[in-house]
Order: sequence, then structure tokens, then C-alpha cells
Amino acid sequence: MQRRTLSVLMAGQALGVAAIASAVAVVPLLASDLLGSDRWAGLPSAMMTFGTAAVAGPLAQRAARRGRRPALSLGFTIGAGGAVLAFVSGESGVFAGLLIGMLVFGAGQSSTLQTRFAATDLAEPGQYGAAIALVVWVGALGGVIGPVLTPLQEKAGEAIGLAPHVAPFAVAAVLYGCAGAYLAWRLRPDPLVAAGGVDPRAVRGSRVADLRSTIGAIMARPNAALGLATIVLSQAAMVAVMTMTPLHMRDHGHAGLSGYVIGLHIAGMYGAAPLVGRYSDRVGRMRSIQIGGAILASGTIAAVVAGYQPVLIFVGLFLLGLGWNFGLIAGSALLNESVPEGIRVKAQGAADVMLSVFGATAAISSGLIKQGAGFHWLANLATGMAVFVLLWALSASRRQAVTTEPV
Repeated sequence: MQRRTLSVLMAGQALGVAAIASAVAVVPLLASDLLGSDRWAGLPSAMMTFGTAAVAGPLAQRAARRGRRPALSLGFTIGAGGAVLAFVSGESGVFAGLLIGMLVFGAGQSSTLQTRFAATDLAEPGQYGAAIALVVWVGALGGVIGPVLTPLQEKAGEAIGLAPHVAPFAVAAVLYGCAGAYLAWRLRPDPLVAAGGVDPRAVRGSRVADLRSTIGAIMARPNAALGLATIVLSQAAMVAVMTMTPLHMRDHGHAGLSGYVIGLHIAGMYGAAPLVGRYSDRVGRMRSIQIGGAILASGTIAAVVAGYQPVLIFVGLFLLGLGWNFGLIAGSALLNESVPEGIRVKAQGAADVMLSVFGATAAISSGLIKQGAGFHWLANLATGMAVFVLLWALSASRRQAVTTEPV
């Protein structure tokens, strides 16, 4: 049952990530064209992550009451509608419509994020990292194909008279729709139902109060708090640099390479996931988080010193993605195994809410920081977040070593 579940989740993940990657590669360029400035070019990406945050809690509650299948398929279906709205708005030149479309589009990203937790429903406790990693890894297929094919999609769109940078949104709508339909059809039996984690009688409480109490429960457990911090800070550092990279490259005359850079970045985000997951299960979450923080910092530093050298941008963005991969997998596994089973699904939803809020804040800030202080300061701030995660994990490791020493 677990093998079948993983195979279905992997297919849905590949389709969902391909949709996201197609949009992410062009949305800052489209926003810049519509506004005539880079200052607010990160706002549509921020709206996408705000949409992800807004939907994460309700989808987790839906999963807790009815199972993963109805929750995940609903998120992808809503996201497809957002992609259609973003396409129409981009074609019409309506920036406000693009923002609303990307807000709704974020529901699909919420489903892709929660897919990794669905992989753990039937997994043995010692195999959480490997299960998460396998689903995350297959996202590399869609994540690389999406941006690499973006130039072809744009050329095809312009050939039939579409505005620049809008054709990938039509493709994203189709991919999201396919992901939602496939999971609704094939994710049977539902893994959370089979694991006994569903309570149809669960009362829908206040989402804000529920989120606050869940985060409080996470923060009361040091390891769970570190897992949550690793997830959200890795996301913020990665989003801040990635969002502005296409514009930074265009500033230096390398706009044509941006799709390939984003493709390599996403390969770093997902490609090594099975190895990262097994490594995390074998050597422990703390060591994996430390390595992730160091790699993430290396990627942001490389982006800072890249200057006019596109080769270093390729290297930096790849390392940025790989460091994020370590942080997401090890942080998610640490959170998953550090909270009681009774609040695990709620903790997963809360983690995705916080991940999205931090990512949205980073996306909004990225354009302002780039415009006001320069891309290098943006990357420096991301380096600071990565180093903070690294130091926290080192401190936690030392604290655990002291408490386990024989007296």
C-alpha cells in the first residue's frame, strides 16, 4: 500500500512542480513589464505564497477530517483556476488581476507541499526522511522540465499572438488540472484513512486560534521548534534570491539564460532528494540541518560574488536549491517525529502556513531590497538566515550531547 501511495504521490508531485516552475520562471519578468519597474516585481510571487499560506491550514483540516485525497486534489484544482486567471490578466495587461490569479494559484503549491507529508502517513518512523525525499525528488523532473521548456512555450505563444510571458500560465493550468484529477482518481486507498489518522467528527475551530495553539505546541518542543525554523528560514532565503535572479541576470544582459538557471536551481532543490533523505535517516536530523545551512550559505555567497559571471550564478543557484533540499527534508522529518501523533497533521499544516508566510515576505522584500540596495545585499541577508539555522543546529547538537553524557 505504501509503494502504491508513493507512486501516485510522485506523479502528482511532478505535475504540480512543473506547473509552479513554469510560472515562477516568468512571473517576475511579466510583472516588471506590466509595471515598468523592478521595484514590485516580486509581488506576484509573494501573492502566490500568501495564497499557499491561506490554503495550507484549511487543506490540513480537510485532510484531518476526510483524508489526503480530497484535500490534495482540491488544492490542485483551485490552483488551476488561479493559473487561468493569471493567464487572462497577463494577456489583458491587468496587474491587479495577475496578483489575484497568483494568490489563487498558491493553492496548488500548498498541495505540492502537503504531498511530502502524505508520504509519511504509512511510513515507518525511522523512514520518514526517505519517504519525504522520494516524493520531493520526483519534483525534479517537473521542476527542470518546466523552466527549460518555458522559452519554447513563450515562442509558441507569441507565434499565435499571445503577449510575452503569458503562455506558461496556460500550460500551468493544464498541469495543475491533471494533477488534481489524477490524485482524485488514483489515490485509493487514502493513506491517512488507512493509517487511522482521520476523524470525521473533528470540530472546525477558529483557524487563527487553531494555528496559534499548534505553533505554541511546536515551540514548546525544542526539536520541533528547530525543525520548523529550518523549514521556514530555508524557504525565505531561497525565495528571496531566486525571485530576483531572472531580473538580476537581465540587468547584466543574460536574460536568455535565466530559464536554464532556474531549471538548474530546481534540479538542486529536488534532484538529490533520495540521497538527502537516506542520509538524514542514517546520520540524524541535526547533522543534516547543519550541512543544509552550510550549503545554503555557500550558494548565497556565490550569488553575491558572481557579478557579471553567469557561470557563478549557475553554481550559486544550484547550491541554493541543494541547501533548501537539506533544510526541507531534514526539518520536515524532525518536526514530524518531534510532535505527538494527535497534532501531527495540524503541525504539518502550520509548518506550511509559516513556510508560505516567510516565503511571501521574502518575495515582497526582494524587489524592494534589490531596487534600493542592490542584489548583493539581498543575497547577504539570505546568507544570514542560513548561518542562523546552522548555528541553532550546532547549539542543539551540543545541548543533546551534554544531556546524554553519563554522570
